[in-house]
Amino acid sequence: MLDRSQQWQLFGYDMRRIGHHWQVAWAEFLWGDRSPVRARLDDIVRVEDESGSRCYHAGVPVTAGDASCHAVCLPDALVLFRTLTLPRAAEDELQSVMQLEVMANSPFPASDTAAGWSLVERTERGLQVELAIVSRSAAMRYLGSRYDIHNIHEREVWAMSGDRPIVLLGFGEAARLARYQRRLLRIGSLLGGGFLLLLLVLALAAGGKYLELQRYEALASRVDREAAEVTRQRESLSAANQTILAVNDYLREYPDPHTLLARLTRLLADDAYVAQFTLRGRDLRLRGRAADAAGVIQELTRQPDFEEVSDQGIAAVGNTGVEQFNVNVRLREVAP
Repeated sequence: MLDRSQQWQLFGYDMRRIGHHWQVAWAEFLWGDRSPVRARLDDIVRVEDESGSRCYHAGVPVTAGDASCHAVCLPDALVLFRTLTLPRAAEDELQSVMQLEVMANSPFPASDTAAGWSLVERTERGLQVELAIVSRSAAMRYLGSRYDIHNIHEREVWAMSGDRPIVLLGFGEAARLARYQRRLLRIGSLLGGGFLLLLLVLALAAGGKYLELQRYEALASRVDREAAEVTRQRESLSAANQTILAVNDYLREYPDPHTLLARLTRLLADDAYVAQFTLRGRDLRLRGRAADAAGVIQELTRQPDFEEVSDQGIAAVGNTGVEQFNVNVRLREVAP
């Protein structure tokens, strides 16, 4: 079973200090010896020693460029060098660890001690750090006698561990670091402003798209309403068509008696009339009187929409000269 401390470990990192890890990573990226940002923004430093002068940019020797800062490299006789191997876990607290190492290894009083260090290498076993310790008073005596420098902040003071320069803190390096910090802030402000401008452009674009979406949604809603109205009208028209078809079917099956009566009125002469009119579906039965009953039957037979005309008999009505007729008519079915 894991103990309480192991519950917060992920890939060897204490998740309770993730914010501190993040700050250390950014500090290494911006201020470390191998920082790509510092390699572009830091000043070029001209370093003088007893053999001449050389130019360095972010700890790397360069052959060209205008040096805006000057430093003096102390001779090895004035510098105490120590090579330290530290565990990888010490990297997050390297500043505090090195301060303790300086206090533990300095032969000089704390008020007279100046030191600097450089991270040489990261390996699986740990960190290799080069530490340089000097006496502040001894360094100033050397600067005064050799270069006539008596202000501790007038020049930067470096030490050379082999071919690796180490900046000794507490001399004139503060001005260069302050300029570098101002450049970082200016670049950060430009990047932040650009990022905010980009966010503003994206927000405006998103707002425009949102308004366009609202217009499209309103248009879609209106089209849906219009489509619903068209659908309703189409359904109403379909229902009306169905009604018309039903009426036509009914009329084909059951002809209109008023229309038939009006037609018979036109067909019969003035001396003929219908006394009885019976209509059942397409079967029509007529009983009436006329001066010429046979002519009436002939006229009915000539009608194209009368499919079948059956004479049921003609009889004279006394001595009135009028004949009574009985006729059955089969109406022709009307095509749909």
